[in-house]
Amino acid sequence: MTIRTILVDDEPLATQGLRLRLEAHEDVEIVATAANGREAIRAIKTHKPDLVFLDIQMPGFDGFSVISGMMEVEPPLFVFVTAYNEHALRAFEAQAVDYLMKPVEEDRLASTLDRVRQRLAEKRGAEEVKQLKEALAEHAPEAAEELAEAMPEAPAANRFEKMINIRDQGQIFRVDVDTIERIDAAGDYMCIQTGDNTLILRETMKDLEKRLDPRRFQRVHRSTIVNLDLVRQVKPHTNGECFLVLDSGAQVKVSRSYRDVVARFVH
Repeated sequence: MTIRTILVDDEPLATQGLRLRLEAHEDVEIVATAANGREAIRAIKTHKPDLVFLDIQMPGFDGFSVISGMMEVEPPLFVFVTAYNEHALRAFEAQAVDYLMKPVEEDRLASTLDRVRQRLAEKRGAEEVKQLKEALAEHAPEAAEELAEAMPEAPAANRFEKMINIRDQGQIFRVDVDTIERIDAAGDYMCIQTGDNTLILRETMKDLEKRLDPRRFQRVHRSTIVNLDLVRQVKPHTNGECFLVLDSGAQVKVSRSYRDVVARFVH
């Protein structure tokens, strides 16, 4: 599939540099560029792109104002590109796919585009299922009922990521989510624990939770997410708290605020 893309930046050299890096990705088609927020809104409404690389600090409308201006149309995916890291939390709260620092590194850009491809594939897959159900409902209602019974959870299951790209010590690691045992928050970073290995991911816990299937990954503490499939034992503790013993032997305390998670293991 082709990723129809718009570049928005008030610095021509920054736009040119990003364009050159994107040329290495054959499925990315740049359909327009914009030098400020107003131009960006007009270009997005005109071209209806799949993806927008968006600078944050621009004259007039900033990047967040551009996203606010998309209320009347179905918004594309947004990736913020900026020289300032203080906007990262607000960017993820605005549902941005990623937050890239200038100058954009090629391996970091490749990781971002992998995430964009997955989001678009999930979105298009859900749209195809919806169209099929609507067509069946109109022309073959009995078949529509059978389809609804056969795949009631398919869209929900497919929207969660199977692989996560983690940039650590200058390398890109592709981590199968099945191998993730737990995730610990450490300030603005996430410590991804896979058995004996620990990888560092710069992302908020709130954003990371949205990418993981909640039927498997649950928060058991304010700063800890656990893969429930890798829990081997539940050990009661005082004051209504308990410990989960994981495959690796690590023990994770479950606070009282999250004791409903433990109820999943009690039958």
